[in-house]
Amino acid sequence: MSPASVPNAVRFQGSLLQDDPSRVYREMRREHGSVVPVVLDGDAPAWLVLGYRELHQITGDPVLFSRDSDLWNQWENIPDDWPLLPMIGRKQPSILYTVGERHRERAGMLGNALEAVDPFELRGFAEKFADELIDGICPKGTADLIGEFAMLLPVRVLARLYGFSDEEGPALVTALNDMIDGRERALAGQTHLFTSMTQLVASRKETPAEDVVSRMLADTSGFTEEEIGQDLMVMMAAGHQPTADWIGNSLHLMLTDARFAASLFGGRNSIAEAMNEVLWEDTPTQNVAARWASRDTQLGGRRVRAGDMLLLGLQGANSDPQVRTDGSALTGGNSAHFSFGHGEHRCPFPAQEIAEVIARTGIEVVLDRLPDIDLAVPAAKLTRRPSPWLRGLSELPVTFTPTPALGGSLA
Repeated sequence: MSPASVPNAVRFQGSLLQDDPSRVYREMRREHGSVVPVVLDGDAPAWLVLGYRELHQITGDPVLFSRDSDLWNQWENIPDDWPLLPMIGRKQPSILYTVGERHRERAGMLGNALEAVDPFELRGFAEKFADELIDGICPKGTADLIGEFAMLLPVRVLARLYGFSDEEGPALVTALNDMIDGRERALAGQTHLFTSMTQLVASRKETPAEDVVSRMLADTSGFTEEEIGQDLMVMMAAGHQPTADWIGNSLHLMLTDARFAASLFGGRNSIAEAMNEVLWEDTPTQNVAARWASRDTQLGGRRVRAGDMLLLGLQGANSDPQVRTDGSALTGGNSAHFSFGHGEHRCPFPAQEIAEVIARTGIEVVLDRLPDIDLAVPAAKLTRRPSPWLRGLSELPVTFTPTPALGGSLA
């Protein structure tokens, strides 16, 4: 049975999950169980996997549940202008859609290029860029920490690590957001990002430097410039927006939850605890597209047919009541969440470490530089971006005592 033909299949849209995804996931689980029939834009059917055990099964078996999108049994029904094509593409030569030994070689190339990033240099970039952004905020006494800070910091750091000039950052932010939101400007955003990456790869092939792109080009595994450009797109998208939302969601938690009040007064341990709590309760990457069944199988009591698409419900699995028996308890140092994925297609460990350094450094700079920070509006007035994939605030307006800018520039 196709997911779309199941009675009461859920229309999977951002507006559905915008306000209270936890409630929506509970209702889905109550009505459909751990594997939920959903319908995407254009009436494309899929299964949304919310069970922790089922998600572990999918991500741990890349042969049965493949990353090869050519397996999808719905391609004949998908138009060329489908807005989700940047996220669920066909024959894309990126690491996301590579399988088997070639994927492992590719993941090794990416991991090596990222692992060579100097951690002290990384933190220095993050700190200096964060200070520069706060310099533009601190004299005013009011700010939107999403639009004026969180949405600008990760891409500036990543662009520097990859080899982009600082001036190219803002356009990359716009293109990434358009692509990830999966609406009318998604394809234009993808085009700008691909063009930028292609130009950077060509430039670094001519003139290598001490950056991630040059290290990828120097790898001896035989990947083409197009493959490297595609992987840079993946890394930029996966590294920027979720990290920006990790910053925003963590600051939101610290400003609205009394359990983390110490963070506002320099409690660095509380910052780490808040960031980990967000990965369990309000993870930036809520749902991931996708896996495809390579043959007929059973999953969570559902009959999944060969070629069916399965969406990874990371937040749904994190809140699975079979795992989180007491959802009100703090998670402490428990990192068994799915926020970075699982299995051979999970986020590479060096990339996780880079994201954590950028996010934590950014939060520390905000709390160090903006005294007596507080929300400028009631917490209930805050809104989320309408995306079923990523969860982040539209804005985070705050007030604080104005302070002078520090000045200085990044060499």
